Amino acid sequence: MHRWPILLLLLPLLTGCGGGVAPSPPATPSAPAPSPTPTPLPTAEPGTLLIVPQGDLGAISPYVYGANTGPWSFVSAELMPLAEEAGIRYLRFPGGNWGDQNDLRPSQIDAFIALCRQLGAEPAISVRLRGGTPEQAAELVRYTNLEKGYGVRYWSIGNEPDLYGDYDVERLNTEWRAIAEAMRAVDGSIRLIGPDLSQVRPDAPLADAEGRPWLRGFLEANGDLVAIVAVHRYPFPHPDGRPATAEELLADPPEWDRRILPYLRATVREATGRDLPLAITEVNSHWSGATGGEATPDAYLNAVWWADVLGRLIRQRVEIVAYFALQSPAQMGGWGLFGRFDVRPTYGVYRLYARMGDRLLGGGSGIEGVSLTAARDSGSGALTVILVNRTTETVSATLRIPGWQSVQAAELWRLGEDGLPRRYPGLWIEDGSRIELPPTSVTLYILKEQP
Repeated sequence: MHRWPILLLLLPLLTGCGGGVAPSPPATPSAPAPSPTPTPLPTAEPGTLLIVPQGDLGAISPYVYGANTGPWSFVSAELMPLAEEAGIRYLRFPGGNWGDQNDLRPSQIDAFIALCRQLGAEPAISVRLRGGTPEQAAELVRYTNLEKGYGVRYWSIGNEPDLYGDYDVERLNTEWRAIAEAMRAVDGSIRLIGPDLSQVRPDAPLADAEGRPWLRGFLEANGDLVAIVAVHRYPFPHPDGRPATAEELLADPPEWDRRILPYLRATVREATGRDLPLAITEVNSHWSGATGGEATPDAYLNAVWWADVLGRLIRQRVEIVAYFALQSPAQMGGWGLFGRFDVRPTYGVYRLYARMGDRLLGGGSGIEGVSLTAARDSGSGALTVILVNRTTETVSATLRIPGWQSVQAAELWRLGEDGLPRRYPGLWIEDGSRIELPPTSVTLYILKEQP
């Protein structure tokens, strides 16, 4: 939900651009794989934190560690080493409404692919909807995947069409489909993501001027072509423009489990007759890009909020999550993981999650205001757990790891208020150990079972 002035900053050409995966010939769209249905997590007893080492719930999608970028973004050479360490595995380009106000140029795509290779991220490209044509979109696919051989699999069409003003559901459906079919005629292997609506409001679904629901209407018309259903979410500021208070920000994360993701899954199933993977392709606490407040996107509490939200999206088996944004120039506010010259506190959330395992484990929290996300590293076998304490009090809890022998907390990390994670001395832990979580904190334990 971004309506900033157009900035003429270009991404740097960071590396040379070589070949990629050869695209497939045009093909009839096949049914996408069903979105994994979240397995009900175990219930922890009150006052305890539960990890179930034997409860492998499947692979965590690496694309939940994503961000938005665009020609308005510039990660400096000085910050690039930190960007490489962040573990960003998916980049959406160009994020925001820039792509519906400008035509992408080949040089910009080349620079974007170079950045993705620099960071080790999967590229995703959004083509122009408003003001665009099927021919223009098809040419971008041809250049990217046929001429240059970049093998970009993920594509979307337009950004937040519900905010255009002169669009309705019928116009979106007609123009989106024409562009989608032209793109797939060039490369039938691409996966289309959409409709990238500006918000998720289960209690008042977004509708056009005629009262037709944007999401359901789009899926009923184009559910056969879209491979991944994508929406955006910015819970603040309030409708009257007030930014979030600290209390409101820290109370928000459970909404994903209570209402947002159940609503999305139910809508997809009712409109298409099947499950589809879900993506949150733009997300932050504030769409306004506010700065300088206790609970604005550049604040430490925003990092605590995001650590909790990201863990919930992982546990709910969302396929793609793209934070807004990778970097934000000063003119754009406090959204980015990076400012112009430094890191924002939310940057450290990615550094912590980069040390998480890749196989989701069962687990749960029996403490109000504390969330738990557990995973096993399939390479080392280590058990990893991120604990977020959203409360303003120190929490003392019993850690339950049934079936495990004594374990050594080989690594203990916490998020610093400056956005950098810090390592602390490891603790000897066993089933039933007591641990303490500081107020408004994000903590990572990496545990290895003793032989």
